[in-house]
Amino acid sequence: MSRIGRLPIKIEEGAKVEYKDGIVTVTGKLGTLSQAIENAHIDVKIEDGFVHVVRNNEMKATKAAHGLYRALIANMMVGVTKGYQKGLVLAGVGYKASLSGTDLVLSVGYSHTVTVKAPAGIKFETPKPEEVLVKGIDKGLVGQTAANIKAIRKPEPYHGYGIHYSDETILRKEGKTNGK
Repeated sequence: MSRIGRLPIKIEEGAKVEYKDGIVTVTGKLGTLSQAIENAHIDVKIEDGFVHVVRNNEMKATKAAHGLYRALIANMMVGVTKGYQKGLVLAGVGYKASLSGTDLVLSVGYSHTVTVKAPAGIKFETPKPEEVLVKGIDKGLVGQTAANIKAIRKPEPYHGYGIHYSDETILRKEGKTNGK
């Protein structure tokens, strides 16, 4: 049995979980998320303040989906109760970020500014001009939005200029030596 799939998910205080017609819906103080269970051999049981994901057979595809759906439901539980955030750092001379309404405006060394529209469910914050926080309740959407922003100016290995995650270490290369 899957080590991840067999773990029960505790229903947090203030959260509500429903399973109906193959769709799991988790509602909390920050919002509502839904996930369709597309494998007919995976079942979701809600009992005694816990959510259990169980599989009905031992087929390879069912085993693979077992841990996946358990992890997705657990991520939804954290998202609607606590939320997710990803930090980005703009490293470079004159690099800065600002907000224009809900959109993020980046000045990252191009001849023009780059505007990033906030997808539904995502909120941008700029605590400092060189820092950006991407916040939301959907873990996948927060991560993908942060990756899209990072792709605007990838960090280069010689000086470290570019956009990188706040917990990421940029591997630096040694520059040219003096021929000896």
